[in-house]
Amino acid sequence: METTTALRVLMCPFPRDRRPVPELFAQSEASLGPVSSPTLTPRRLLADEIARSEWQMNLARALLLVAKEEYPQLSVELYLARLDQLAEEVKDRLADETAPLVLLDELIETLYVRRKMSGNQKAFYDPRNCFLNDVLDRGLGIPLTLGIVMLEVGWRLGLPLEGVSFPGPFLIRYKGDALDLLLDPFDGGKVRFEDEAQEVLDGVYGGVVQLKDSFLRKADRRDMLQRLLTHLKGVYVNVGDHERALAAVERILLLTPTAPAENRSRGVLLARMGHHDEAVEQLDDYLRDSPGAADTRRVEAMLRDLRVGITPAGDLEGL
Repeated sequence: METTTALRVLMCPFPRDRRPVPELFAQSEASLGPVSSPTLTPRRLLADEIARSEWQMNLARALLLVAKEEYPQLSVELYLARLDQLAEEVKDRLADETAPLVLLDELIETLYVRRKMSGNQKAFYDPRNCFLNDVLDRGLGIPLTLGIVMLEVGWRLGLPLEGVSFPGPFLIRYKGDALDLLLDPFDGGKVRFEDEAQEVLDGVYGGVVQLKDSFLRKADRRDMLQRLLTHLKGVYVNVGDHERALAAVERILLLTPTAPAENRSRGVLLARMGHHDEAVEQLDDYLRDSPGAADTRRVEAMLRDLRVGITPAGDLEGL
């Protein structure tokens, strides 16, 4: 991705011509105060967070900065404090107990029984399931965001938890001294032994997919952020919200600037939004950087249309 494109990705807090959705933002324009410097936009702050090392990156802050593009008035610090409060709630109920498995049990009890958090099975593709503030406020989420709540609170308690890049539901691994456990954040924190992972896979794929070691690979913070943004992108593509889908793609590109599929997606979405010149530039870059790509002819056809001012139709397949 050329420098000019990278800068546009970084500096744009909202997709072009986008305005806050009225029902989401009741405050008047005057209440928003002076326009922030580009260096202080959620996109810029997210890029700064991503630039940190794995152990320094604050995953919850990164997710809240994603949400802040949708909710400009969101207080990141307020919701980070909410996670602190959940950890304190667990500690208060256990007094001086520090045994990891006891803490884990109390964490699950706090999140899923007392706080009544649950998987949003009725509206899995509601974008609010991706925004950490909404997940904490509503108690509903997808496996990934519920899992991140569990991780963030568990880390505050000193628990040895990590995300698992499972191909079906996102899982949490407890890495104990004597045993490892898998937790399903979408199923009330249900605990399984790691050798029961095939059962989870069978529940998703009906027994046609066999467990591989790679399915249980640890997910680092960037993996989880990218998985969230990819889900959010799919949500918006499916409902034809090209502006918000573009915002998701551009934030994925902060994580993986040279990802061919995302650079192609950016070009296609720009085309669908009527930004033909930028789309041509982006798709030309894609073809140059991905020689022999399987969709070369299709993209070339799109470029021919764009160069004569035609918005390509039916070109969202594979985004």
